[in-house]
Amino acid sequence: MKAAKDDAPMTPTQKHLIIMAKAPRIGRVKSRLARDIGVVGAWAFYRRTLSQVSRRLAADVRWTTWLGVAPDSAAESNGQWPVDCPRIAQGSGDLGSRMATLLAGVPPGPAVLVGADIPGIECRHINQAFRALGNADAVFGPASDGGYWLVGLKRRPLNVDIFGDVRWSSEHTLADTLANLPRRWRHARAATLSDVDDGNDLSAL
Repeated sequence: MKAAKDDAPMTPTQKHLIIMAKAPRIGRVKSRLARDIGVVGAWAFYRRTLSQVSRRLAADVRWTTWLGVAPDSAAESNGQWPVDCPRIAQGSGDLGSRMATLLAGVPPGPAVLVGADIPGIECRHINQAFRALGNADAVFGPASDGGYWLVGLKRRPLNVDIFGDVRWSSEHTLADTLANLPRRWRHARAATLSDVDDGNDLSAL
């Protein structure tokens, strides 16, 4: 993992934004989109969107931005990432296991996690999510397909893995995750946005 800038101490109240990102390599990203528009087109879309979203969000000083990267070896590689911010490896397992690893791997404080393939993410959406965590234990940004593009946890007094037995990439994804929340937890919802998984999503965008 790359060290945080200047090795600055992080207080328990510091906010952390994690952007899940795959190394932008041709043939290794957006496989469903690639079936519709080709591997080069899918790679170009992902590379452009990763650059735009990460630069936009990392420029905001209200939170510390981390890249949660895959493969794990890419955490030590500087040349392929569009922003110079701390990186943390996603680790192994399904999507839920990797999300749990990232949310548990950053220093104390509320943490929000987003994907790198949602072109519409703005800083105001992230700020809205952090504000929601002032009164809630968890926050979700619903996607139009039944999933979610954002998840955030207050992580106080402890971090909880809420991603077990979730039917990923389905209309049940958000409902399954909500069912995993501890009984007394309060949750909030941020804005609804859409990710780009295939050619139809790209055309709609």
